[in-house]
Amino acid sequence: MRYREVIRAPLWLLAIIYFFMLTLVISIWSALGDNAGLIALAVVTAAIAWLYIATALTIEVIDKELRVGKAHIHLSFIGQCVDLDAQAIRLTRTRDADPQAFLAIRFWVSKGVKIAINDTRDQTPYWLISSNRGAELIKALED
Repeated sequence: MRYREVIRAPLWLLAIIYFFMLTLVISIWSALGDNAGLIALAVVTAAIAWLYIATALTIEVIDKELRVGKAHIHLSFIGQCVDLDAQAIRLTRTRDADPQAFLAIRFWVSKGVKIAINDTRDQTPYWLISSNRGAELIKALED
């Protein structure tokens, strides 16, 4: 493995979501009593743990393949890679976006990488990937 990065939801985001879910728990507790409130609290806590795991984005460069989440592509089909700062990725995922592009972005990550795809059989023009270590990812792809 030449490169691996796991992007997880930040704790502030999970805390906000948990707070809103706790308001539901309080409503259930006040309407249905202690047992229902405890069950709702357990379900909400398990849901937050699941959310933390399910929203993780794993980026790996293994042997001759790039894996982003469940998607993968052989390195021979990768063209020019561009490390994007906060302003550039914001424009690329909004105003300058191509509807056929593959997006593996997380809104809580302000930087990323745009990877051009050179495959005549694939209509995807590029992959846009959130990454906190874009320069390292590009270096791993080029090696």
